[in-house]
Amino acid sequence: MDKQKLREELTRDEKEMLTLYKDTVGKYTIGVGRNLSDRGINHEESQFLLDTDIKLVESDLNSKLPWWINLSDNRQRVLANMCFNLGINRLLGFKNTLEFIRTGQYEKAAQGMLQSLWAKQVGQRAIRLSDMMRNG
Repeated sequence: MDKQKLREELTRDEKEMLTLYKDTVGKYTIGVGRNLSDRGINHEESQFLLDTDIKLVESDLNSKLPWWINLSDNRQRVLANMCFNLGINRLLGFKNTLEFIRTGQYEKAAQGMLQSLWAKQVGQRAIRLSDMMRNG
């Protein structure tokens, strides 16, 4: 079977949608007819999406907080984790905390993280990440 032709035919018939939508029978669908309601995704697809999202987070951090690359690995992962969770624009709202991180005041940064609404929303995640920030 000519898989390339089949891909073209399915793309023509199903259309390619890059955002989630409900199909004609109300099933959540994405891509070229991927029925997420019934089929979902597999582990490899999930990891591919995660890797893609991590690249986007790194790009956002490189663009908006270029100094982050000079932090220790643990502290880089804290910012990447928060950016993944919040998005770059909401992360940038942590003005004081980010300034504490930029200037090496990690205890104050950890305290700022824990005093935020975000910390109340994510619970143990905030405690774990603030410990990583504090201890480097």
